[in-house]
Amino acid sequence: MATYTVTNKYLIDNFAVLQLLTPSEIAVGSSITVAGVDATFNGTYSVRALPQYLFLGIDTQGDLLYDYQVPIADQVLYAKTASDVERVAASGTVANDPVCTWVTAAQVMSYLGITITNPSDDYTLLTQSVSAGNQFCYRRRQESGYIDSLTTSPGGDATLGTLMYCAALWRSRGSIEATYATFDGMGSAPQQSLTPIVKQMLGIPRPAVA
Repeated sequence: MATYTVTNKYLIDNFAVLQLLTPSEIAVGSSITVAGVDATFNGTYSVRALPQYLFLGIDTQGDLLYDYQVPIADQVLYAKTASDVERVAASGTVANDPVCTWVTAAQVMSYLGITITNPSDDYTLLTQSVSAGNQFCYRRRQESGYIDSLTTSPGGDATLGTLMYCAALWRSRGSIEATYATFDGMGSAPQQSLTPIVKQMLGIPRPAVA
């Protein structure tokens, strides 16, 4: 879990904005937990925007308005029904713990075409591979500019790419560097988890927008 220090707070038109001391890896749609600010701002929320300018409120269409003459970096904005609060210095923290659950252990077993007994060392590794694969694929898409749900895969292509990556992580158990572990006298076949087809399915490293 990543935790960031709050330096300023304000609330306009039922939208709260917190400025953070340092840059964060928080993404739009992420769940954050605000603590130590005050009763109005504290709680768990979904991030609606990451403003880089002073927030002014909303227009008649409900669109967010900013003062582009006043840049303010490292802000997070979320919906909060409460009375307006002028921008003032603040303390407290914003915690972000993104857990992606696009694919499950059962789906990876089905993809591999095997049954893994639970409990077992293989099953423990399977759950680790699924957790790592989900997080990695989500993060790589986020780095390319995509805004995805943590709980629902953005599409069948991303689901398949994540399944392939999780399966490759599980199959690489006991391997050294770039080869799968083997007792075959013919040697070891090259092992690559993030293959070109996995990248194609995930839409990476192609950016989401030009």
